[in-house]
This record gives sequence, C-alpha cells and structure tokens, in this order.
Amino acid sequence: MYTELREAWDELIQPGQMFEITTVEVAGNELKAFALAPGSLRDIWMGTVGHAAADYLVYEKERWTYQQAHDQVASIAAWLAANGVQQHDRVAISMRNYPEWMLAYWAIVSMGAVAVGLNAWWVPEELDYGLKDSEPKVLICDSERLQRFAGIKESFPDLKVVAVRTDDAPAGVVAWSELIATEPAMPDPTIDPEDDACVFYTSGTTGHPKGAQLTHRGCVNNLFSVMFSNVVQSAATAKVKGDAPADPLAGGQQSAIVATPLFHVTANNCLAQTMTIAGGKLVHMYNWDAGEALRLIEEEKVTTFTGVPVMTRELIAHPDFATRDTSTLKALGGGGAPVQPDLVDKIDKSKGDAAPSQGYGMTETCGIISALAGPYFVDKPKSAGVVMPNFDIKCIDEEGNELPLGERGEICVRGSQVIKGYLNRPEDTAETIVEGWLHTGDIGYLDEDGFLYLVDRAKDMVLRGGENVYCSEVETVLFKHEALAECAVFSVPDERLGEEVGAAIYPTPGASVTADELREFCKDHLAAYKIPRYIWILDEPLPRNASGKFVKREMQDTLNVADAG
Repeated sequence: MYTELREAWDELIQPGQMFEITTVEVAGNELKAFALAPGSLRDIWMGTVGHAAADYLVYEKERWTYQQAHDQVASIAAWLAANGVQQHDRVAISMRNYPEWMLAYWAIVSMGAVAVGLNAWWVPEELDYGLKDSEPKVLICDSERLQRFAGIKESFPDLKVVAVRTDDAPAGVVAWSELIATEPAMPDPTIDPEDDACVFYTSGTTGHPKGAQLTHRGCVNNLFSVMFSNVVQSAATAKVKGDAPADPLAGGQQSAIVATPLFHVTANNCLAQTMTIAGGKLVHMYNWDAGEALRLIEEEKVTTFTGVPVMTRELIAHPDFATRDTSTLKALGGGGAPVQPDLVDKIDKSKGDAAPSQGYGMTETCGIISALAGPYFVDKPKSAGVVMPNFDIKCIDEEGNELPLGERGEICVRGSQVIKGYLNRPEDTAETIVEGWLHTGDIGYLDEDGFLYLVDRAKDMVLRGGENVYCSEVETVLFKHEALAECAVFSVPDERLGEEVGAAIYPTPGASVTADELREFCKDHLAAYKIPRYIWILDEPLPRNASGKFVKREMQDTLNVADAG
C-alpha cells in the first residue's frame, strides 16, 4: 500500500493539479509552497460566502449560518476600522471557545490587521505580559478574562476593551452588541502573503512564552497541507482497494467539535480553518466533557473529532460511547501530542467507520508538518506520518551535520509554513530559524517509506548515567497497562547518575495498581535502565496546560521523591 501512497502523492502534486508544488522566495530563501494556495486568509474567508444558507457555528442553543457570520464579521471589521484599527495593527482575543472567537478572528485577518490569540488560562500577571508584548489596539475578551484584566487595566490606559457575553459591561468597556450592530462594511486592503496574520504564544516550559508570528502564506499553506493529507491518503486507500477515489463532499456537510483552545494552531489553523474552507460546521463547547461531546456528535452529526489524545481516550472509554449514535464520525484522532499506539488500536477496533488520525506540527509551522490516518496509521502506529510536500526535512546531530536515513537527530524543516519569527525576540528567532530551516527541538528519524518518527523532545529526555532515555518510549510502554488512565514520564535529579526516570500515574477509575507492578510490567518491554525508578500513583488527574498537554515541569517541581513508590 506504500507504492499506492507514493503514486497518489506524485499525481496530486504534478503541474496543473490542485496540490501542485512550486517555490517562493522568502527572506532570501527558496521555499516550497502550494502553487494554487490563495494569497491570504481574507481570500479564504471571502470565498466561503457561497455557503450562505449552511450552518457554520453552533453553541448550545445558538446557531449562525455562513451568511449571518459574514454579516457580523463585516460589522466587526467596520467597528474596528472606525475605532482606529488599521492594517498591520494588532487586536487581541482572550476568551474561551465561544463562537465570537471565530467571528472576531475572521474580521481581524480579513481587514489586514493581526489577531493576537492570548492564552485564556493566563492569570493577570501573564495577561499583563502578553498585552505589553503584543501591544494591541483593542482587546476582545469574555467576562472571566475581563475580571482578570480589571486588576491590570491601569497599565493600559489607551487600550480599547470589548466585552463578550457580559451582562453589564463596566464603564469604558464596549459591549459586543455594539460591534455587531455596526453597519457592515468590510475594508478592502491589499494583503501581502508575508504579512502577519496572527500571533500565537508558544506554551514555553521556561521563562515567558514567545509570540510566534504566523503569516498569511503560512496559514493558507497549512490549510492546503491538511487538505492534501486527507485527499492523498483517501486516494491511496482507494487505489489499494481498487475503488474510485472518494468524493470528499459526499455524505453531506462536514462538521467538527472544537475541543481544544482556539488560541493554538491545532484547533484554529488545522481544524476550524479547514472546516471553514470546506463549508463545514463548527460545534463549540463551554468546556470539555466526554459525555456532552458524544451527545453533540449524535445530534449535530459530527464527522471529525480531533483533540489531545487524552480526550479521545475519554471519548471511547465513556459508557455512552456504546449507546450514542457515532456513525457519522469518519476521523477520530489527536493533535498537539502523540497518539499512543494502544490508542490507535482502540480507535481502529471501536464501533463505526471512524479512522484513527494524527498530525504532527507546531505553532512555528502554522500547523502540521506531517500527518497520517486510517490503514497507514494502523500499520505504523508509532509514526507521525509523512512530511507534507511543501516542506524539506532533515535530521541533524549536535554539530549540525545532516544524518543518514534512519538515524536519530533533531528534526529541522524548511518550507512556506515556517513562521516569520518571534515577536520582539530577534535573538530567539535567529537561533530557531537558520537560513530558512526551523530547528524544532524534537528528536526523530525517517524510515525507508518516508514516514517520520518522533522519539522525544530534545529537552524532554532523561540523561541517565550517560544513557539517553526517551520519555515517550517509556510512556508508550506504560500506557499498554490496562490500569492506566494518564501517565507522564520525566527526569528526576539523581546524585549518582545525574538524572533518573520518574513517572506520574493516574489510574483508571476503579482500577488499582502499584509501582512494583508497573516496574514488573515494564521488564518485558524496556531495558533495565529505562524502567522508572520513581513512580507516583496519584488520586487526581495529572496537571495540564491550556492546550491539554501534561505539565511535566509542575510535576517535577511539586512531587516529592520521598512519596514515590
């Protein structure tokens, strides 16, 4: 089936085809890009007006059609323009995943301004940092974020503030209703593909987060990458079966639950924007709840679910999964963190036609770098997929030398999706992006079929007595134990060996397991030096950040070695 994948791949990127590859010059570097990709996100949004009567946004009992969304987006843009926001100015969004997030986002990028996605979990001190770093002219926030802003507002006397879903906006704060009541008039800027479209803050593990500058070219090319990954694997699977290629528009409107935060590329660039260009429906939730998600899948006929892996685990493990109608699901997977092999198998064997899927990427690439789904994911469950055709890739050693196929090294990519840089951080930009090559900080290798494998993050590795222990490898083994619901592996300081392997475990509710049992379980799968010396069995779920990833630094700082098993 890998021959068929290569054949389908080569056919789709040929001159004249939808996913034809060309080269563009950016900052003196020749980069691969999709030849037919529109020049801006404005072009993407304006191109969806033909879906006028179709549902676009759904939240609880509220519903927007594409026409209603277009009208409100034009009104928001008109209000922003009337209140001094010009092309290239920044407008910050700080709220949970309300539909207003998407409406504000499309208005901002379509008028040539820059959307700043602020982390909705930030406390006032972090919010203060983000606003000072990005210097927006307007802040659009919900009631919770408005309360946090109240403690720091004296530092921003000239910042216009718009309140979403707030019953009584305080004096000096503009109600959202005023924006959408404005006469709709979308500005008509000339947007360069290399203009900033948005600034998203990376969830850095140390120091202040960095504001990644995502360009219009990068975001639109990511859209094409996501579409390409879906089309090429579907076409290849059809070739294997001897069937005609599947019609992506068959079976009615596509739809997806927005389960992860819109201030990250997983939900915004890879899910929401892809659904939007296809005329799909976005179903918003107030917060994550697997049972509620299953209800929405049934009632809204959801076709795609993409969340961090723990969400997918909770979905298929929920008691309602057996009784709810999930027959419309065609893709069930994860992004933002690796989908463990055991979960791939569980999805593959679950009821219905939902195929396991995964994308590997990062904020710094505006979305995905590689992706895989269906039989390819089942056959290579430890892989991160094939690198998209608008990227060059190499793995390098510590001296920067390119390594042969199959050897582990830092993954570096170059292409049209790489960000312009980090806002206000020229030194970090120069260190991370070298002659167009993005140094991802991830350790991995490529196999003979061109599939990428992630071993770990370079900074998420345990150096035990001169031996490298890759945390993801240990986590993959531990997750095979049926008593585990959540697991995170990290380094623990050790006087003799420098570092030891530690693991924090949250058992499946109702299950019981001991540290010694887990070590015994690991003996059949891991060399002795990789087996965790310290294991904490916790009675609460592991801490996560806003994107749903486990916060290993917090566990390293708070878990006491004396309490480990």
